[in-house]
Amino acid sequence: MRLGVCYYPEHWPEAWWPQDARQMGALGIRQVRIGEFCWSRVEPEPGRFEWGWLDRAVQVLADAGLHIVMCTPTATPPKWLVDQDPDMLAVGADGHARRFGSRRHYDFSSDRYLAQAERITRAFGERYGTHPAVVAWQTDNEYGCHDTVMSHSPQAVRRFRLWLQQRYGSVAELNRAWGNVFWSQEYASFDEVDSPAGTVTEPNPAHRLDFQRFASDEVLRFNRAQCAILRELSPGRTLVHNFMQLYTGFDHHAVAADLDVASWDSYPIGALEMFWFGEPDKRRWLRTGHPDFTAFHHDLYRGMSRQPLWVMEQQPGPVNWARWNPAPAPGMVRLWTWEAFAHGADVVSYFRWRQAPFGQEQMHAGLQTPDRQLDQGGREAATVAEEVASLAWLPAQTSGRAPVALVFDYESLWLLDVHPQGADYNGLQLVFEAYSALRSLGLDVDIVPPGTDLGDYRLVVLPAVPLVDDVLLDRLEATAAQVVLYPRAGSKLPGVRIPEELPPGRLRRLIDLRVPRVESLRPGVHESVHLGGGTFGASRWREALDLGPGTQAEACFADRTAAVARQGRTRYLAGWFDSALQQRVLERAAHDAGLETVRLPDGVRVRRRGELLFAFNYGQATHELRVPSARWVLGSGRLAPRGLGIARWQPA
Repeated sequence: MRLGVCYYPEHWPEAWWPQDARQMGALGIRQVRIGEFCWSRVEPEPGRFEWGWLDRAVQVLADAGLHIVMCTPTATPPKWLVDQDPDMLAVGADGHARRFGSRRHYDFSSDRYLAQAERITRAFGERYGTHPAVVAWQTDNEYGCHDTVMSHSPQAVRRFRLWLQQRYGSVAELNRAWGNVFWSQEYASFDEVDSPAGTVTEPNPAHRLDFQRFASDEVLRFNRAQCAILRELSPGRTLVHNFMQLYTGFDHHAVAADLDVASWDSYPIGALEMFWFGEPDKRRWLRTGHPDFTAFHHDLYRGMSRQPLWVMEQQPGPVNWARWNPAPAPGMVRLWTWEAFAHGADVVSYFRWRQAPFGQEQMHAGLQTPDRQLDQGGREAATVAEEVASLAWLPAQTSGRAPVALVFDYESLWLLDVHPQGADYNGLQLVFEAYSALRSLGLDVDIVPPGTDLGDYRLVVLPAVPLVDDVLLDRLEATAAQVVLYPRAGSKLPGVRIPEELPPGRLRRLIDLRVPRVESLRPGVHESVHLGGGTFGASRWREALDLGPGTQAEACFADRTAAVARQGRTRYLAGWFDSALQQRVLERAAHDAGLETVRLPDGVRVRRRGELLFAFNYGQATHELRVPSARWVLGSGRLAPRGLGIARWQPA
C-alpha cells in the first residue's frame, strides 16, 4: 500500500525542487509521476533536445528516495509539430480540425504522428529507461479525454476502409452484414465508404458500430507501439496507462492487455456532477461522491490489470472541470484512499502536489495550495501514510476472487449507445445500478470481460450485454452459478441485427422465452411490478415476454404479464427496474446461490480482502456495524460520518 503524487517540476522554480522532494518523503509519499505534458520543454525545436532540467529533476527526486513513474509526453504535441504537420490534427464530426491550444489534439489514425510519438517515446526510453529511480512508465495520458478517440479525417477514413476490407473480405459481405439494401445504401467498393458523419438523419447503426470498433483498434495500435519501445529500452519496469472514469470510448480490456497495470483517475465529486446522477443524488452526495462510484472503477480496472491496480490521480480537493465544483467533506480523501486499498490497489497517487497558479487547471486543488502550504487533502494523505505505517505488520493480502461476477462488455455498450431506442437508455448507467444493488447487499463483485471463465463464481450478472458471442455463451452454459440477465440481453447480432429466433437469441439455451416486442417509456411514466407481496417500479424500458413451458413468472407487471422470468438457475428481467426492485431480485438470486447477504445501512459499504474486512460510511449519520468475531485494527464498527474501519475477520 503505497502513496504517490503527480508532480510537474517544469511548473516551479528549480530552487524549490529539493524542498518539494523532502516534503513529499516526510508526508509519506513514495512514488512520483512526472513528464506527461513536458514535450515542448524537452524538445523546444525539431530535433533539439534540452534534457538538462529533466535530468536534474529526476536526480533530485531520486536523491530523496522517491520512485519515479516517467510518462511519454504524447498527449500534448508541441506547436512546432502541429505547424510542421497540420494533418496530425484530429477532425471532428463537424468536419473541423481540432486546433492547437489545449491538449489531446492529435489523430490516432495519423501515421506520421504515430511515427513522431514513437520517436519521442524512444528518446525518453533511451534517456531514462535504465535509470534506477525510474520504476514505471505511463503511456500518454487519459486516452479519449475530451471525446478524442474518433477522428473523421481523410487518414482516418482511409484506414477505416482498410479495416473494413480486412474484416469483411468483400464489399458484398459488407453490404450483407450491414443490411445496406435498406435505403439503397449498397456500396460498389470499399473506397466508397465514408465515416458515419454529416448524414441527413441517423446513419446505419452497423456503420456506426464498426466505426467505433475501428476507432478503438486505433487506440490499441497507438498504445501498443509505445509499449513495444518501452519494453525494449526499459526492461523490468512496470507499464501503466491512466484510464478514465465512466468512459467507454475504446475497449479498455484490449488496451490493458499490453500493460502491466490498469490505473485510473478518480474524481468522485466531479463525476457526480457531470454524469447521469439525478438531482437528489447530486445534493445528497455533494461532497462525498456516490458511495459505489470509486468501488465500481476499482473493480472494473482490477479486472483487467495483470498486477494490482493503481489509482494514478486521486482527487484531493475541488476540481475545475465540472459545472459546479464543491470541496470534498473532511475525511473523504482519507476514505477514498483506503477504499482503493480495500479493492486491491497497490498505489494511490494524488493529483497533484501543488495547485498551479496559472493555466487551464489553476482552480484544481492539490495537496498543497499555490503558496506552498499543506491543504486539507495533504493533511489527510499524511494521516493515511501514518495509518499504513502502523499496519505494516499485517500479512500481505490479495483481493482474491469475489463470489459475484458482473460481465462488462465495451462492444455491447457501444451498440446500446448507437441503437438506444429510447433517449435515456444508458447501458453504462444500468451496469452501475446493478453493481450498486449488489454492493448494497454487502456482496463483493468482480467486474469481468465476456471471455472470463465463470466456473468459480456463484452468481453472474449481465446488465448490458446485447451481444453474446460463442465464448460467453459457452461460459454461461458451463458455470453452475445463478445467472441474472437484464433487458436486451442477446437482443442483437454483431451487425446490429435482430436474431432470427428473436431476443434473447441464443440465450434461449439458458431460459426458454422470446421477446416479441419492446417499448421505451418517456420520463415520468412508471410501471408497477409486484414481487413477493411488495410493489416496485419500472421506467424507461419494458419488454413483452412469451414464456416457454419450463419458464415461470417470478414477478409481474400490473397487467399480470411477466416482469421477471425464471427457469432453473437463470432469471430474465423484462424492464429497467428501480433500485429497490433490482436489489430484491439480486438478493433472491444470491440466496439461491448460497450467498449470505445483508442490507447495509444507507451510504455504508463493506469490502473483504483476504482476512481483512473494510467498512466505509459515506453518509451523514453514525452507523453501528455489528460483525461477530471481528477484531478491529483501525477504527471500529461504529462508523462516524465519512469514517472507516478495518478488521481482521473470518466468517463463521
